[in-house]
Amino acid sequence: MNKTYETLGYTTILKQMSEFANSRQAKGMILEMKPFLVESELRKHLRDTTQARKMLDLAGVPPIPSMDGVEELILKAVKGDMLFPEDLEKIGSFLAAVRRLGDYLRKGVEQQIGIAFYRENLTPMEDLEEVIGNAIRNGRIDDYASGTLRDIRRELVMLEEKIKAKAEALMKSQKNCMAENFIVTRNGRICLPVKKEYKGKIQGAVVDRSATGSTLFIEPEQVGRLKEEYDLAKLAEDSEERRILYEITGMAADREEIFLENMKTVIKLDFIFAKGRMSLEMNGAEPVINTDRRIRIAKGRHPMIRKEECVPLDFAIGGTNRGVIITGPNTGGKTVAIKTVGLLSLMACSGLHVPCESADICMNCQVLCDIGDGQNIEDNLSTFSAHVTRILEILKRVNRESLIILDELGSGTDPAEGMGIAIAILEQLRMSGCLFLVTTHYPEVKAYAEKHEEIINARMAFDRENLKPLYRLEIGETGESCALYIAKRLGMPDDMIAEAAKAAYGNQAEGLTDQTLPELTGRSRLEKVKVSGIKKMEVKTDLVQRPGLFRRGDSVAVLPDGKIGIVVKEEDAQGNVLVQIQKVKQLYNHKRLKLKVKASELYPEDYDFSIIFDTVENRKARHKMGKGHQEGLVITVEE
Repeated sequence: MNKTYETLGYTTILKQMSEFANSRQAKGMILEMKPFLVESELRKHLRDTTQARKMLDLAGVPPIPSMDGVEELILKAVKGDMLFPEDLEKIGSFLAAVRRLGDYLRKGVEQQIGIAFYRENLTPMEDLEEVIGNAIRNGRIDDYASGTLRDIRRELVMLEEKIKAKAEALMKSQKNCMAENFIVTRNGRICLPVKKEYKGKIQGAVVDRSATGSTLFIEPEQVGRLKEEYDLAKLAEDSEERRILYEITGMAADREEIFLENMKTVIKLDFIFAKGRMSLEMNGAEPVINTDRRIRIAKGRHPMIRKEECVPLDFAIGGTNRGVIITGPNTGGKTVAIKTVGLLSLMACSGLHVPCESADICMNCQVLCDIGDGQNIEDNLSTFSAHVTRILEILKRVNRESLIILDELGSGTDPAEGMGIAIAILEQLRMSGCLFLVTTHYPEVKAYAEKHEEIINARMAFDRENLKPLYRLEIGETGESCALYIAKRLGMPDDMIAEAAKAAYGNQAEGLTDQTLPELTGRSRLEKVKVSGIKKMEVKTDLVQRPGLFRRGDSVAVLPDGKIGIVVKEEDAQGNVLVQIQKVKQLYNHKRLKLKVKASELYPEDYDFSIIFDTVENRKARHKMGKGHQEGLVITVEE
């Protein structure tokens, strides 16, 4: 998705709208949305959004299922795998939702709302839904799923009671033989805790023994025979459960095509109703779509600004006016205004409603913008360079069907040159025939607009008395930054105001403050405030940082052994000095070095130290290179 979508907030709108969708597939469709270029497609999608909004107003939010995993379960059933109770329960929930969705859409059919006729594409499978509902409850097969299963489970309950009763009777009759007075279960078998010395008195199998060996856990013979009957009944239960699950799985597999068609329809409805819910959320209106290159917005609102905080925007462009140049003070709402126009255009051309009282918006083959500081850190471009780079890309692509939005045109550089560049860019836009919105502070740009009937000036209204922007766009009016006025109201002295006016307007500044600025109570000069000064630290002479004590070529002794070497490289930031001792170079901390003889006393001023520090091979190589380029010749520098 191009950069314009992110800058104008279109991607944010799509993310918000995707939260209204229930299915993973519909969420993906929403996030991939972009403005339509085919008029018939746009009008169809816009009509869907409008009808979804009507259904929401009529009957509330539709019962659309999430469908997560349903398709995979159906394909698993088709392969012949058995579906488990929780799988069938998920399919049953989907079938119930499809049935309820059909009932929901029936209300729209009665009102002849077009989208409601998708009901004809939904096929309720009430028989399968009923079978699943009767057979599966709370993630397990119900006792009444079949008569056979019901009888088997009754038998199991009876056998459990017999086993328990038999074990309890034996325990009471042989109470003196028991180590404890309760029945225990070991390895899934009912046992009596028999004292070791009474093992022979209880007929049965020893299943386990205590840690000390003093207690044996014995399953009595009578209990063992009953347990065998119980285990056989459990096998019968498992067999009957599998038969039931395979039978229902087969019913689902036989209706694969119906399931897939239902899911396809539900996804489509999920997508459409998400658009309708977005319209409901922001109290949107259906825009009129045109191909006549005009945009009319009445009481438009930016969808990401709270309604109670947003000043409605009235905007018009098209016909004889193809360009609007907006001026006014900083923080006056210029950027919000042009972003609102751009975002509402993208939304309308994507088949969405827009937050406004009414709108008539043209289709655009592309919406391109340059908004924000645009600084490109990765490419090491300044703010101005990034602006120019982006605008040049826009100018390469612009045509008559484009909508171009540029913020603070020509800013970020020398004002005179920036003004000239701004006018040159505007001329290119004017010649292209596109629709464009531009914000600027340059008065020359306002004058340029007045010379061309295709371009109209506009301004953001400003409350001079309260020094507050009104965030209201006034078409056909030229604005001013109000900088001198605001500065004076905030207490800037008259002498500074006069100096600022002279610098800004030259000879025309004479009398400017008296004529254009109302009389304000101010100061004639700037009042200075006393502040605390810096107290410098006293520097002790013995703590003064010594500038590199050792120089290249100095003869030094390396302590503590006193080996004599020659300085190759002077002290670095860590205080280490590179010293050569017998052709070997090594770093030593300056504290371990003692100066023996300065280089100035050992060598002449222009002495070539490579004679001492370079290898013979490097010296020969340097000599050859001095005569010209030598292919493959390398000089290795040792540090």
